[in-house]
Amino acid sequence: MTNEQITSFEQINTAAELGGGEKAIAKQKNAGKLTARERIKRLLDPDTFVEIDKLVIHKCTNFNMDAQHIPGDGIVSGYGKINDRLVYVYAYDFTVYGGSLSRTNASKIVKVQRLAVKNGAPIIALNDSGGARIQEGVMALSGYSDIFYNNIKASGVVPQISAILGPCAGGACYSPALTDFIFMVKKKSHMFITGPDVVKSVTHEEVSKEELGGADTHAGKSGVTHFVGDTEDEVLEMIRELLTFLPSNNMEDVPLASTNDSIHRECPEIANLIPSDPNIPYDMKTVIWEVVDDHYFFEVMSSFAQNILIGFARMNGQTVGIIANQPAYLAGVLDIDASDKAARFIRFCDCFDIPLITFEDVPGFLPGCEQEHNGIIRHGAKIVYAYVEATVPKITLITRKAYGGAYIVMSSKESGSDVNLAYPSAEIAVMGAAGAVNILYRSASKEEKAKALKEYNDTFSNPYRAAENGYIDEIILPKDTRFKLIQALEMTQNKVENNPHKKHGNMPL
Repeated sequence: MTNEQITSFEQINTAAELGGGEKAIAKQKNAGKLTARERIKRLLDPDTFVEIDKLVIHKCTNFNMDAQHIPGDGIVSGYGKINDRLVYVYAYDFTVYGGSLSRTNASKIVKVQRLAVKNGAPIIALNDSGGARIQEGVMALSGYSDIFYNNIKASGVVPQISAILGPCAGGACYSPALTDFIFMVKKKSHMFITGPDVVKSVTHEEVSKEELGGADTHAGKSGVTHFVGDTEDEVLEMIRELLTFLPSNNMEDVPLASTNDSIHRECPEIANLIPSDPNIPYDMKTVIWEVVDDHYFFEVMSSFAQNILIGFARMNGQTVGIIANQPAYLAGVLDIDASDKAARFIRFCDCFDIPLITFEDVPGFLPGCEQEHNGIIRHGAKIVYAYVEATVPKITLITRKAYGGAYIVMSSKESGSDVNLAYPSAEIAVMGAAGAVNILYRSASKEEKAKALKEYNDTFSNPYRAAENGYIDEIILPKDTRFKLIQALEMTQNKVENNPHKKHGNMPL
């Protein structure tokens, strides 16, 4: 190899790494954003990134585009490692044609998606794009179609993660929506199908980008995003942490984490956390923190449908998925948003063989015309569908209330849970005592109702009737919660269960 060849290679390589050039990079920096390459460098372990298709250029000849070629064409793609485990990554480069998607750079993304599936490793998309490249018309749109197709084919095979680090509009939103987890940055990330200008022209509504599709909107109102960070660096670090709880693919187990937290550690504080009065709220997170390894719960969708909690934790080093009613918010009732939130998380965990632990304290489904008219029946059915469909180990602990249909759908013995535990404070009934007595003794005197209330409480305000009928496997003391849950996980670790042969079920979407 001659010196001239080496020099030529270095010049071409350097030019490719400059993307849209120094001015475009400066503009990106002035907007408070990292470049595509900086994002990848900070996401991956040091010196592990291997770039693919670095010199690819677009094939468009419309609007004089054949005179404007930038190596890489606005996508930086390849593979590397996070915590010494293989991952695939691609990042839109906003310095090149505003990060717009061309047919050519869509093919780069598809190549990485297919490699991820073939080699069984997670794929991470770093989005910062103005959408489809207008100059290419249907060719750019076909690129999105191919990306969506591969998102769907990869679903449940390898974890798919999307970070929105700038704009993501129009059809571009659907690739993140098809992935397992979405991350956004406050004040920097925006997702919407139609932007503020189009909204104004069609509906005459005046709305800002932040109100329409900012991080807080999608975290708290729409439920589109799962995690929000204050900065890009924080988001990238959160992605790294999430991956520690996940397997690389659906055929592998999650690596066990080391812990010094004894399986025999008692949890005496739980007894004091749960009020004896069923009408007094408490924070279910405090119960979860007491039980899990090192008191650490990695919550997912913390700002959306706060009446239910979902997230990851570890028990004796093993990743578990946690679903829990939250009595501190709307008394922990199930509603439309909570149903959707829980069902999708249950299905994700089942895809990747992550055991499920359910902490139950639920008074029922949220009543009202708005819930009924918007389909609480259909949405609520998603939870029981997801639990029954899941073949991973399923363990349920009833801490206090378990009423009516909500008891059934929250991983009851009848809906396929493997181990069902309850505290002595658990109440398993069609409804609360006061409501039941008012129905059963509608015309009774005050004294008769008081007597009936005591009888109802004696019969149902405890878990013993359910235990007598085998619906509760064991009644446990709160202090023993951690050890009992770990015992149940160890007992079910070799569980084998297969659903009836079928193409797929028909979930009530």
